[in-house]
Amino acid sequence: MSVATSARSMLARASRASSIRSLGSLTAVRTKYTLPDLPYDYGALEPHISGQIMEVHYTKHHQTYVNGINDAQEKFAAASNPAEKVALTSLIKFHGGGHVNHSLFWENLSPTSKDGGAPPSGALASAIDDTWGSLDNFKGKMNTALAGIQGSGWGWLVKDNTTGKLSIITMPNQDPVNTTQFTPLVGIDAWEHAYYLQYKNVKADYFKAIWNVINWKTAEKRFS
Repeated sequence: MSVATSARSMLARASRASSIRSLGSLTAVRTKYTLPDLPYDYGALEPHISGQIMEVHYTKHHQTYVNGINDAQEKFAAASNPAEKVALTSLIKFHGGGHVNHSLFWENLSPTSKDGGAPPSGALASAIDDTWGSLDNFKGKMNTALAGIQGSGWGWLVKDNTTGKLSIITMPNQDPVNTTQFTPLVGIDAWEHAYYLQYKNVKADYFKAIWNVINWKTAEKRFS
């Protein structure tokens, strides 16, 4: 099972947990989550994303979300009344969303020596051109959306599952994309931990730089 498939499966379970009427079902679907393997070394995305950022982001921040979702699910399963379960659903959403988002994010990145930054092709390229006029126009719109996030969050290029149309959406904190409505194609982490060690408070430079290591091949597979 691929990381993306596993992440979507976990997201579906976490989403069910947020509904009070399904509170009792989570006990039966407990899963021990682990960090996915990175397909490249920590320093492989330099100079655009430093090896130090990648190591801390992956081993500290993503690991925290994995630990958090596992702990929250164990406590949920052991909770003795609905009030306790309701209180835990926000933790399941936050840490579960963090795990899903980052699992997809690592797949969205690739060294420049392995297609990182190479423009999309085929149907996805045509859809981007139809929607925004050009890839550069799309990047500008996405960077504007990312810069407009207040606090922490994510920017996503998504495909509408009903219409097939592309759009840009932003999500606060670690809220995941609603995969019933959208297919996430490219996600960009706008949390400070994704850029501050290298870009300090100039997050706009990080948003520009990350396009040099975006793996559009992965986005094409998700699109199709």
